[in-house]
Amino acid sequence: MAEASLTASIFSEFNEYLTNDQDVREEIRVAVRAMEQTAREVMTTLEGIHQSAGLKEAPALCQKARKLLETTRSQFAELQKKVPADQYYRFHDHWRFVSQRLSFLAALIVYLEAERLVTREEVAHLMGVSVRKEDGFHLDLEDFLQGLLQLASELSRLAINSVTAGEYDRPVRISNFIQELNTGFRLLNLKNDSLRKRFDGLKYDIKKVEEVVYDISIRGLKPASAGGGEGGDEPPTSSTGAE
Repeated sequence: MAEASLTASIFSEFNEYLTNDQDVREEIRVAVRAMEQTAREVMTTLEGIHQSAGLKEAPALCQKARKLLETTRSQFAELQKKVPADQYYRFHDHWRFVSQRLSFLAALIVYLEAERLVTREEVAHLMGVSVRKEDGFHLDLEDFLQGLLQLASELSRLAINSVTAGEYDRPVRISNFIQELNTGFRLLNLKNDSLRKRFDGLKYDIKKVEEVVYDISIRGLKPASAGGGEGGDEPPTSSTGAE
C-alpha cells in the first residue's frame, strides 16, 4: 500500500506539471493569435501595392501599415508576461512563424519607404523587443533572416506587377537589391535546415526578376538611366543563387 501511495504521489506531481505546462501554452497561444491577426491586417494593407495604382499610394500604405505594426509592441509585451523566465526557446515555436512574418512585413515597409535593407535592430524596435539573447525575450536571428527571404519573394512579385503599372525602372532596382541580399546570405554558414532550404529558394526569386529585366530590355522599355548590374541585358541563366 505504501508503495502504491508513493507511486500515486509521484504521478500526481507529473500531472500537475503537465497541467501547468498546458495552461502556460494556452495563454501563449491566445497572445500569439492576436499578433497573427495584426500581421494579417498589415499584409492586407500592403497588398495594395500590387494594385494598378498601388505603387503611387505606397507612402500612404506604408504609413498605415507601420502604425498597425507598432501595435505589436504591446502584444509582444503581453506575450512576454506569459513566458516563464529563462524559458524563451522552450516555447519559441509558438511565435516563431509570426515573428518571421512580422520581420518580413517590417522589411517590406522599409524597402518601400527607402529601398534599403532593414536592420535587425529596426525590426526589434518596431516589435518592442531586444536583439540580445542575454535580455531574455528577443528577436531571434533566424526568424529575422527568414523574414528577409520572404521579402525577396514578395519583391519578385512586385517586379512583375510594377511592369504592369508602367514602372519599368523598378524591376532593375529590385534585381540589384535581391542580388545584394543573395551576396549577403552567401557569406553565412547556414546550418539550420529550414533556413538553408528557404535560402536555396532565393535563386528562383532572382531568376524571376532577371527574366522581367531581360524582357523589358529586349522590348526597349528599360529606361536608359536604370543600371542593370552585371549581365543586366543578358538572358537569365539557371546558375544564379545558392549552389
